[in-house]
Amino acid sequence: MARGELMKKLLASYGRDDEFRVVVEQIIADEEKKNNHVLARSLRKTLENIGSVAPSTGLSRLLPFPDEAKDFIHRVEPKRSAQDILLSRENTELFVSLIQEFRQADRFRRHGLPLRSKLLFCGPPGTGKTLCAEIFAAELGLPFFHVRLDSLISSYLGETASNIRKTFEFARRQPCVLFFDEFDALARSREEAGEHNELRRVVNSLLIFIEQIEPSGFLIAATNLDQHLDPAIWRRFDEVIWFELPDMGMIEKYLAQAFKNSRINFDPAAFAAELRGYSYADLEKLCVQTLKISILDGNRAVTEAHFRNALRHAQRRRRREAQLDS
Repeated sequence: MARGELMKKLLASYGRDDEFRVVVEQIIADEEKKNNHVLARSLRKTLENIGSVAPSTGLSRLLPFPDEAKDFIHRVEPKRSAQDILLSRENTELFVSLIQEFRQADRFRRHGLPLRSKLLFCGPPGTGKTLCAEIFAAELGLPFFHVRLDSLISSYLGETASNIRKTFEFARRQPCVLFFDEFDALARSREEAGEHNELRRVVNSLLIFIEQIEPSGFLIAATNLDQHLDPAIWRRFDEVIWFELPDMGMIEKYLAQAFKNSRINFDPAAFAAELRGYSYADLEKLCVQTLKISILDGNRAVTEAHFRNALRHAQRRRRREAQLDS
């Protein structure tokens, strides 16, 4: 967004804490994209200090990070951009529409229309769910918070529902993208054998919280094990987004992107068929290892031999993992 438009939005949000913070985050994101990291850090530090110092300008106090949620929520600074992820056409169109809807939120509210703000990401490991959530937050200009399930799920089961409530209260008040990874650990089906009454009560509470919350930004939950989710979870989300393993066309695109800044003397696309079944995370490891081997070899160009060497290591690792899963 042009700087002039951001300045106009900043002035228009005066006195409305949530909108003001969103616009400032957009300005910071814009400066980070321009590699003005010193300015971006200074702006972020100033923004965070506003929440702890009473303003003298008449502007309402911005919400400080709540002590009751700090043990369960970790802020993550996105380091990747939209150019670093490959999405299917269907998912690309969906995320574009979500971003447009968020930016035109006032128009929809004036017509009494609800916003889509609760998203469920499903798909195999390594298909880009977490990366997509981070990039989505950066594109929106919203801070990205990752829920720490190891702290949220208390050894005292009675406290877990209370911890969930504090986390959802934070998402209601703070414009942000709040991300739950491995969501099945919280939302496991109440009908599964072995689940005792206290865990069922946790799921009951979770269902109520998701149903009732209207987050200031987005609530995103991700799972690799959607078959284990409680059946009542699905309808609580505004959108369910599926992440698939890359097909041959997407593999070719990924390889071309991975080596775009390197001198190569072979065609990586020729290996696409051999890489069927690899996740994006697998492909990233393969390409990084190829570049490392090339550097260690002292060559100025990445060769087919370097790629095949890295591929042999990747295949060995996949065989070992398959043995552990069997």
